[in-house]
Amino acid sequence: MKNTLETRLGIFFALAVLAFAIILERVGTLDSFRRGKRVTAQFNNVQDLKAGDLVKMAGVEIGRVQTIQLTNSRVLVTMKVTPSAEVRTDSRATIKFTGLMGQNYVQIDFGTPQGDLAKDDADLGTVEQADLSTMMQKIDKVAEDVQAMTKSFTGFQIETLVGPLRDFINVNKGPLTLTISNLQAFSADLSSQVRQGKGTLGKLIQDESLYNTTLATVSNLQDTAAEIKTTVAEARKVVDQVNSGQGTVGKLVKDETLYRDTTEAMTNLKEILQKVNQGQGTVGKLVNDQELYKNARLTLQKVDQATEGLEDTGPLSVLGMAVGKLF
Repeated sequence: MKNTLETRLGIFFALAVLAFAIILERVGTLDSFRRGKRVTAQFNNVQDLKAGDLVKMAGVEIGRVQTIQLTNSRVLVTMKVTPSAEVRTDSRATIKFTGLMGQNYVQIDFGTPQGDLAKDDADLGTVEQADLSTMMQKIDKVAEDVQAMTKSFTGFQIETLVGPLRDFINVNKGPLTLTISNLQAFSADLSSQVRQGKGTLGKLIQDESLYNTTLATVSNLQDTAAEIKTTVAEARKVVDQVNSGQGTVGKLVKDETLYRDTTEAMTNLKEILQKVNQGQGTVGKLVNDQELYKNARLTLQKVDQATEGLEDTGPLSVLGMAVGKLF
């Protein structure tokens, strides 16, 4: 009997310890006895987060919330995470919830590969999540707006919108029917004319000569385009020859010797013209000497008088005078 009582007590004690461990696990107190490192994060609003709530990374549990306290007009959340969790100094913490009625938890992202692994008591950056109550208030506001909009249509009948259109059709039923009939007749007549090749549209579609003319015009345009292309190619060749100094124009443009000779000739011509203007040389005296001009004018007057005298003398007298002058 003694052994049976001791056995029962042992089983009861084991069950009590197991139940106590389960309770501690549920409330998160058991994590205080586990190895890990503490990290902190400061939020403006923790949204009903409690000590013992889960801490996750990519949806995987890595720790629990230890303490929550107010500090410097913010809320300081202390978390204990497993040593294997790669929480980095640039990782950020966000308070999220699993559903509209679910439990809140802290989500920590991976950070960047450039960030160092966070040490004990490292302070993480935070991302503020929209408050659930605020979201619900906005949803309620939207619902109220929808309800108010539906109320504004209360008493509205579709008849007020369709009625005038129906009355217009009923009043103008005859003219509308006649208009539709005319349109159908016009469409049928137009189709018949097009098939028979009548009218402008019918000729454009059915006339073979118009097609041939259009084809010939397109061919001529193609030939003209080919000729223009050939002309442009030849002009390009001429320009290339000029740029390379070939041909007369190319030499005129590129030959330095010809350029110097032309410049020298122009200089000489300029000097000659300057001498002529100054009255130097035979041509300059002929152009600028007033005495020579007067003598030439007087000689021309004498020749004119002699010519007038010869008109009154007979041929024999003129011949005699010429012979006399010669011998």
